[in-house]
Amino acid sequence: MTSHSESRVVPYSADLMFAIVADVERYPEFVPWTVSLRVLKREPFGEGEVLTAETVVGFRALRERYKSRVLLDPKTRTIDVTQVDGVFRQLENHWRFTPEGTGCRVDFSISFEFKSKMLTAVAGSAFGLVITQMTKAFEDRAKNLSARAL
Repeated sequence: MTSHSESRVVPYSADLMFAIVADVERYPEFVPWTVSLRVLKREPFGEGEVLTAETVVGFRALRERYKSRVLLDPKTRTIDVTQVDGVFRQLENHWRFTPEGTGCRVDFSISFEFKSKMLTAVAGSAFGLVITQMTKAFEDRAKNLSARAL
C-alpha cells in the first residue's frame, strides 16, 4: 500500500479551500491527470452531502476509470473519499481545513493500492510527482480565484 500525508498553511480561508476541493466537477479544469469527472448521485448527509463520482484519470495513452464516494461536511470542513469500484484494491483520501490566522492549515492524506501489478509499477515511480502537483493545483486554484475576486 502506498501512503502519503502532508500539512501546510496556506494564505486562503478554510471555507475557500473546502469549497475548491468539494467542487469535484471542476477538477478536469485544474487537477493534473483528471481527464473527466462526473457526479452520478448526490444525497444529503447530515449537514453536508455524499456524492458518488466517476473519475477518469490519464497519462499519455493510459486511461483508468473509477467510482468513489465523496463525503462533504462543510460544518467541520472535512472531505473523505473512498473508492467504491475501479482500478484500486483500496483508495482513501482525507482533507481537513482548519482556520489559522488569516489563512488555514490544510491536512491531506491518501493511501491506495492498485489491483494491477503493472499499474503499481508505473504509478509507483511517479507517485511523489503526482501528489505534489495535485496538492499544488488546489492551492493554485485558490490563488487564481482570490485574484479574480479582487
